[in-house]
Amino acid sequence: MRILVAIGLAMTALSAQAAAPPPGSRPLTPERAFASPSLTGPAARGVQVSPDGAWVTWLKPEATNQFKLDLWAMPAAGGEPRLLVSGEAVEPTGKAISDEEKARRERQRVGALSGVVDYDWSEDGRRLLIPAGGSLYLAEAATGAVTRLDKAGTGATDGRLSPKSRYASYVRAQNLYVLDLDSGEERAITTAGAGPVSYGVAEFVAQEEMGRYTGYWWAPDDHAIAYARVDETPVEIAQRVEIGAGGVTITPQRYPRAGTPNALVSLFVQSLTPGAPVVKVELGPDTDIYVTRVDWSKDGRTLYVERESRDQTKLDLLAVNPADGSSKVILEERQTPWIEITDDFHPLKDGGFLWGSGRSGYHQLYLYDRNGRLVRQITEGAFPSAGGGGGAGAHAPGLVGVDEAKALVYFMASADTPTERQLYVVSYRHPGEARALTRGHGWWTAVMPKAANVFVGYYSDPDTPPQAALYDLNGQRIRWIEQNPLDETHPFHPYVGRYPEPEFGVLRAADGEDLQYVLLKPVGFDPAKRYPVIIEVYGGPGVQTVQKTWRPASEKLYLEDGYILFQLDNRGSSNRSEKFQAAIAGRLGSVEVDDQLVGIQWLRSEPFVDPNRIGVSGWSYGGYMTLRMLTDPRTKLKAGASGAPPTDWRQYDTHYTERYMGMPQQHEAAYDASAVIPRLNDLRSRLLLLQGMADDNVQIDNSIEVMNRLQALSTPFDLMLYPGQRHGIAGEARQLQLWRTFLQFFDRELKG
Repeated sequence: MRILVAIGLAMTALSAQAAAPPPGSRPLTPERAFASPSLTGPAARGVQVSPDGAWVTWLKPEATNQFKLDLWAMPAAGGEPRLLVSGEAVEPTGKAISDEEKARRERQRVGALSGVVDYDWSEDGRRLLIPAGGSLYLAEAATGAVTRLDKAGTGATDGRLSPKSRYASYVRAQNLYVLDLDSGEERAITTAGAGPVSYGVAEFVAQEEMGRYTGYWWAPDDHAIAYARVDETPVEIAQRVEIGAGGVTITPQRYPRAGTPNALVSLFVQSLTPGAPVVKVELGPDTDIYVTRVDWSKDGRTLYVERESRDQTKLDLLAVNPADGSSKVILEERQTPWIEITDDFHPLKDGGFLWGSGRSGYHQLYLYDRNGRLVRQITEGAFPSAGGGGGAGAHAPGLVGVDEAKALVYFMASADTPTERQLYVVSYRHPGEARALTRGHGWWTAVMPKAANVFVGYYSDPDTPPQAALYDLNGQRIRWIEQNPLDETHPFHPYVGRYPEPEFGVLRAADGEDLQYVLLKPVGFDPAKRYPVIIEVYGGPGVQTVQKTWRPASEKLYLEDGYILFQLDNRGSSNRSEKFQAAIAGRLGSVEVDDQLVGIQWLRSEPFVDPNRIGVSGWSYGGYMTLRMLTDPRTKLKAGASGAPPTDWRQYDTHYTERYMGMPQQHEAAYDASAVIPRLNDLRSRLLLLQGMADDNVQIDNSIEVMNRLQALSTPFDLMLYPGQRHGIAGEARQLQLWRTFLQFFDRELKG
């Protein structure tokens, strides 16, 4: 269905001589690739500027354990960085955390991390709240002295400070609590949480698919707190088998499969004035909805609720009176085949607000007055001017900050090419061209304090490991936070110059859409030879893999082993037009494979590719894509490694699946066509199937169905199961074993 046309960036000219590795460069081994310190270097995570602007803080991995994070700090005006709180001090190695906290970290994709995973500044810039190991700690910014808030008890999750820092809030045993930091008095905001009912938490699909990880929201002056009540009674119970080294556990998990009932979510407001009644928020007569976002107005007099319809084609913005719970719809967005969820709502002091929408064909920012009337479109262009939402909980940062005194909005965009991203600023009141504050042919991410007087910029490109610095509003660097230079002290320095530069380019599909790709050639590449190729694929919605960023060390193991590595962003991938992303609607596993076939055909046309030795590897949606590609007779792939694959979309969750496929009761033929199991009759390639045996996201039932069908067909396959592991395989030792498995499998199947 696709016409193959190579355009865009030209391929590097091929020399007649083999490109030998630089003298003295060291081969990268699997053992070193997954050992500490990380070959990425001391990359900073979670950088924040204190509310008073005096301090910059960030999370940094330990030198001997890249998965244990410490909290570091330095004065913003100058001075040396120092360790503020050791991760080992608040969450010692081996300390057990609750199942609720494990699940929450898994949803946030930080399940492998420990120590200081999160923290929250006090308004005065004197203290920080650190939730760790089920407890809450207060750390003094000036000294690093740490005090445990004993009354919070153990098993506390989602710990935060209130906006004015009078209270610490947290969820424990399915109920919401606040702790007065002056008096030490703990107050239970709710007490009825038990069984299938929880308060102050985000339900499974909110965390996994909507990018909403909390279920409570403080008013800006600490006078009240809004919270969710989640009733999972209607949700099906899946008897999930967790197999670990210590035995087998049957866990009854409430898992909302496509087409089945969701949890019932309601909202309440509790004033902290003694004796004040609980106020229920009017969300409308339809209870089969999603609460996607909740925000307070700047003056605390209005609670804004974003309400999404079950079919995900309608998104309403409700303005709620927190005094009596009454609500009215002030903005209604409709879009087919689905409407995106974003983090681009921003209330203004005058009662108006900024809003992100894809109605123009690209995600743009808009200004509305307090009554929900459109004032003007702020950004424009044939590219997403802010972050649209996505599947798998992936939500681009988009709107970064707002300076109301100057009527300026700061946002991320990929104006020149989807593979690069910059920070821009533009007036939201007056017409004018957006101005780029960052530069470089790479990938920027930015965060701003509420004052919007500086920004923290993260940057990397294929030659630059992740860096973080503090910048002024003209984009001039004030000071480094983590420069991470590739000098003699950097962990990756022994390998600098060993690997050919990644080659980025564009292939054109039959309908004219551009498909971005990146190709990495092996060490010592010789254009006179033909090489085996491994296609690394994700392919699912809401994710972009082809970016001009620092490449992970694991990829280089393939290059060391003599493989070409290839990645292509098919239709459905993020950071593109609404049309590009919506092309997969109602036909998962089809158009994505068509686009990957464009890449396969192009690879086979290149003189340095062995057309008979091409394999594919992917995890999660990439595991699904691997199975779809292996069972498509057009691809003629030799082998594939499929990790944690969804195999029948009826078995996956409501919000993700119904967004792209609709309700299974109404689209049975489409679900049948997208399933993997019936296609296994056409498997002619060797398969390596991998699965975590405690996966609570893509449950092991999916892989068991693959095993059962292949055994019934007498089809040999390779299998690797990971006891106790969830959707990702965590830890240095297991990551090393995983990649040894990949390498041995492909060496056997692609090299003979």
